[in-house]
Amino acid sequence: MAPEIKAGEVKSLRDRTGSGMMDAKQALVEAGGDVDAAIEILRVKGQAKAAKRGERAASEGVVQSYIHAGSKIGVLVEVDCETDFVARNEDFLGFARELALHIAAAAPLYIAEDDVPDDAREAELRVFREQAAGDGKPEDVQEKIAEGRLRKWFEGVVLLDQAHVNADRYEGKTIEELRAELAAKTGENVVIRRFTRFAVGEE
Repeated sequence: MAPEIKAGEVKSLRDRTGSGMMDAKQALVEAGGDVDAAIEILRVKGQAKAAKRGERAASEGVVQSYIHAGSKIGVLVEVDCETDFVARNEDFLGFARELALHIAAAAPLYIAEDDVPDDAREAELRVFREQAAGDGKPEDVQEKIAEGRLRKWFEGVVLLDQAHVNADRYEGKTIEELRAELAAKTGENVVIRRFTRFAVGEE
């Protein structure tokens, strides 16, 4: 017998995931009322939908700016979507604003891991391998340690891998998780196209 799903539970799940009402209810039914399991179901479905959306052109969007207090740091970021309707949506605009603020604070160098040049990636991995070798661990363990440190390095320099600087507000979610949630909520492909961060005195 399927568990009784209350409207409040559906609303709570929608608030946490940005999913539609029917999707949230169906996920709770599938998960037997287990909220954590329902979130996992929605994430899997959302990623599948996002992958399909990723094939569609994102030719609308906004350029958002952020100037930090004191006017020493400024950011311009372009976030694209598929329609002008979504580009004017408050959730979309809010994401772009929060993204610009995050870039000002976190100073990423690249948008995605694929944007990291191979020579930069290899140079970091070499350093991490040498550090791991100095720990006196077995070789297979050394490689895992080096890869773990490379993953941590990505979190420092790759925008999509970074947790939003306002961790309390966004529950420690990464920029990619927030982007995927917005894509699921709007039903459109959402693309962080490019950004430029200016800091007084820095090249």
